[in-house]
Amino acid sequence: MHRRDKFACGVALVALASMSLSAVALSKDKNDSDDSAAKDAWPPNIYLDLRTTYATTPANTLAIGLGNASLSARFPALATLSNLGSLPAGPLPALPTLSSPATQSVGVDVPLTLDLSDRVSVYGGFSATTSRTDMTDWSNFVVSAWMVGFQADVYQQNGGSIPTITLQSTVTKSVPDAPLATVSLNTILEFNYALNEDETRGLLAGVQHTNIDVETPFVTVSPNIIGYVGGYYQWDNNWKVSGRVGVQSFGGAQLLNRTPFQPFTQPVVRLDLDRMDDNDNRLFGVTAEIAWVPKPSYQLTIRTPLYAVRN
Repeated sequence: MHRRDKFACGVALVALASMSLSAVALSKDKNDSDDSAAKDAWPPNIYLDLRTTYATTPANTLAIGLGNASLSARFPALATLSNLGSLPAGPLPALPTLSSPATQSVGVDVPLTLDLSDRVSVYGGFSATTSRTDMTDWSNFVVSAWMVGFQADVYQQNGGSIPTITLQSTVTKSVPDAPLATVSLNTILEFNYALNEDETRGLLAGVQHTNIDVETPFVTVSPNIIGYVGGYYQWDNNWKVSGRVGVQSFGGAQLLNRTPFQPFTQPVVRLDLDRMDDNDNRLFGVTAEIAWVPKPSYQLTIRTPLYAVRN
């Protein structure tokens, strides 16, 4: 199966899963009690979940981490390999020493999000970025990728002993004129065990898997896997703090018989501060993350949702 066929299949699976989960949510709204109907009010929340991110990446590394899913498709370091996309036939020429400079980047994610119920959300939109290195000035701020995905509570605790199980999956594709086009599939499975009836404090555990496909036969990026644990606490004034600590294992990236981006297994730390409303809709959020790749990579994200409809 060709790379584009794989990508099309991935998009189809995400869309099919989104529609199936939406149908389950709508069926639940029709059949549950009045209390549940009030909780899953119609029409759904509709908003632009704006995320503005500043990130730093050390030299000769690809940074993925526990950041926003769409960031997994932004790899300025891959631009150093862009001139190898059409190598001549016959014996391969000797390759130069491959390296990428340290990078700073600013990106804006603009996904249009629909909260179809308190269990299911679907979203799709685009990302725009600008970046600089020690050798170059800031690039033009342009659209760099688009994404589509869903998030669903497969199971809700609701006072029981089994934690809430949440599945999120996002397909991200860089724009066609990128130096090396990439397609990524980022999937997160998280367990949330509430410690009180109001679910204002609890424990978290999860795993994130990121698969990156570079649209050239000469570059291969191995999957990135993160396992993490954490917790959260929400005050009566609806400010909420969350923390996650985990281990990231990256298999490296290969160019022919070279490995310019080495494998590593290193820690990752993420802290979130969110302002919620009485219905647990996010009004504002700040996320800070440090991922060792193996040198520290820093990321700061500000979330400012713009609601068209908010229940």
